[in-house]
This record gives sequence, structure tokens and C-alpha cells, in this order.
Amino acid sequence: MYNVPIGVFTSIDAGLGVNFEVVCELGLKSIQLHTPQRGSRTPESASNFLYKLRENSVKITAIFLGFEGESYETIEITAQTVGFVPPKTRDARLVEAFEISDFAKLLGVIYIGSHIGFVPHDRRSNEYAEVVETIRSLCKYLKKNSQALTLETGQESVQALLTFINDVACDNIFVNFDPANLILYGIGNPIEALKLVAKYVRGVHCKDAIATTGTPGVDWGREVPFGSGQVDAEKFIRTLYEIGYNGALTIEREIPQQPEKQKEEINAAIKLINSIKGQIN
Repeated sequence: MYNVPIGVFTSIDAGLGVNFEVVCELGLKSIQLHTPQRGSRTPESASNFLYKLRENSVKITAIFLGFEGESYETIEITAQTVGFVPPKTRDARLVEAFEISDFAKLLGVIYIGSHIGFVPHDRRSNEYAEVVETIRSLCKYLKKNSQALTLETGQESVQALLTFINDVACDNIFVNFDPANLILYGIGNPIEALKLVAKYVRGVHCKDAIATTGTPGVDWGREVPFGSGQVDAEKFIRTLYEIGYNGALTIEREIPQQPEKQKEEINAAIKLINSIKGQIN
């Protein structure tokens, strides 16, 4: 059996993940945490949440950065608003990322996850150099807190992501692998991509999607329950086993406006993952 924990994406106060009560109801012991709002990033809030975690034997494997003004309404709007690439918000977001790192340290969290955004294609451009330097600064700050950055697969191909990681040239930058994002953005085969970035993977999202019938990279694909899309859930988990990944399998299902359906689909994903794990020798 592939003996790794199953987790879920959750939040303290807001976000796309389930609330903590659902985590406990589903009997899960691992979570990735959506960035708490600034008002919740206090020592008192950290202490209260740590109490809940210990009381329910739950471990946070990563805190994910999220910033005001980000929107995934369309791929074009995503490019304009998400991550550290948009120049107008870059400096403020870097400062906020430092604050989130300090809050994560209070919770004992090692990995800080983030979408970087649509990295400029021209590695010789000033824009590219500026993004590299921003992420390098973030990695240096995280290192002071004994933390590492995990860049989520998404806006760029994994080949471009690997090149970017090499250009940042820090030893605490890794990958959180989301197979569905490669389908949603129309940028590659999830299984082959996973093999390419295998040595960098420190977290994963069990998420599924169906490719767009429009123009890949311009029109969104469609997110669907894990195991019902084009990721090939069994092959994905078996490949994680083959590359030696021993972290949590974190379910991400982003339909907070339908909490009961969200919980049902996460529970179905738990059963599916357990079934696949049980078949792996």
C-alpha cells in the first residue's frame, strides 16, 4: 500500500477551501492552508489555530499565498492580476509574503506555496530579471525562517518553470504539483510533466479538469471532481509513488458556494484515493 496521508485545502477565515469543521468531520489529518486575511495573522490567532490542530491531530503541510486583487475570471485577467509578475502590485505583495512567512513560522509551517503568475517569456528582458530577483528575495527571507517556497504548476509549462527555478538559483525553491492546472491552462500532459519536475515536488493537489473545447491557453478548461476528468487519477497517484513522493495528497475542490456538494465530492475523492493507494504494492 502507498502509505501517504490524504489532506484537503482549507482556510481559517476565507478562501476556496473547506472550513476546518469539515476537515474534522471527514477525519483528515493533513491540510494546506489558504492565506489568512491580514486581521487573522496575529500571534493570538496562530495560538488558537494551533490548539485546534493539536486537539484534532491535524498537520499543516503548506500555507498558500493569496493576495487582494487576484482574479481567475479568465486566463487573460489571471495574467494581469495573479502572483508576483504584475509590476504594480509586486512590491506590496512581496512585503505581504514576508508577513505571511512570519505567521507561518508561528504555526510551524515549512512550505509556503504560491502561483508566481505568467512569467515573461524573454529571459533577457528586464521584466524577467525583475521577477527572478523578486522570487530570489522571497526565498532568502523564507530561508531566515527555515522555510521553502513551492511554486504551483499552472500558468507556465513545466519546462519554463524549471528554467525559472534554475535562474532563481536558491536551494529552497520547489514545486507544488497541480495536474489539473496543466489541463485548465492548456499547457501540457500532467503525467509527463510530473516526471520532468519529480525531484522538486514537495506538495501536490489532487484536482481534476477537462480541457477547453476552444483555444488552449486562451480559453479556460473546466474543473471537475477528482477522478472524473482527464488527469487520470490512478496513473497520477501511481506516478507519485514511482517518483518516490512521500508527502500528502491534498484534495483541492474549489466550489465554496456549494458547501454540501463540495464536501460530498471531497469525500468521494478520499474514497477513490484510498482505493488507489490500497492497490499499490
